[in-house]
Amino acid sequence: MAHAGVYSAALHYLRAVQAANSDDGKKVAAKMRELPVEDFFAKKGEVQANGRMVHDVYLVQVKRPEESLYPWDYYRILRTIPGNIAFQPVAETGCPLETNEAN
Repeated sequence: MAHAGVYSAALHYLRAVQAANSDDGKKVAAKMRELPVEDFFAKKGEVQANGRMVHDVYLVQVKRPEESLYPWDYYRILRTIPGNIAFQPVAETGCPLETNEAN
């Protein structure tokens, strides 16, 4: 899971560099907040003003060995928790980056 998250973050960064046509940090960060995160790891993800990436999360149950049908088939998804419920709203964080003025 951690490796997948890092890969997704790096991919999103590279897409933002390409879309911004620049590697300037402020331009890329703005583009990262503008572009949706939509890949194998995160569906309907978004980078908030404070830098947090909000995405759907899953409540899973580990399968018993006899329930696994193929390699890496370890989990049964019990529930999908929408990102807007799983993560605190940016306005409630008290983060000074919540406004564009800080960026």
